[in-house]
Amino acid sequence: MNVPVIHGWRTLAHFVAQPLPEDWRDDLARRIGRRPRRVGVWTELAMYGARCCIEAAGESALPAGARVRVASRRGAWGATHAGLAQLDAGLPMPFTFMQSQPALMLAEVGRCLDWQGDASFMLCRDPQRLPAIAALGAAPAGLLLGLVEEEHNGEPPRTEWWRLTPA
Repeated sequence: MNVPVIHGWRTLAHFVAQPLPEDWRDDLARRIGRRPRRVGVWTELAMYGARCCIEAAGESALPAGARVRVASRRGAWGATHAGLAQLDAGLPMPFTFMQSQPALMLAEVGRCLDWQGDASFMLCRDPQRLPAIAALGAAPAGLLLGLVEEEHNGEPPRTEWWRLTPA
């Protein structure tokens, strides 16, 4: 997705991984000091991109007053599809269901950034409107904005992030 710059905002860092490095999961574990457990690929992609972007901005942690906004065209497609298949097979509510929930991704991104605050997820089919919507009401500590997509119908996975502060 090609997201335009937000007028009145300064970009501290921009990070994009597409294609992903072969060792991106090992790199994520090194950056956060642990291997993620019981989270899906979509959440791992979000964690990886967010952590890389914060480090590219020269920050060891996201400031407490900053906002986190994550967008996607499909969300956790793989986990959602797997959970529905498990339900169709007659299994009780599978753990995979939790991996399909954007709130779990937001919690894990906050955890890997050692941050708590205002975070939200939005499905976004119009990337041109995303920056303006994400920046509405953002505080002086700024914004961490991410676009995260799993592999789907031949499209490779992608994690792209911006660390923004008011100009």
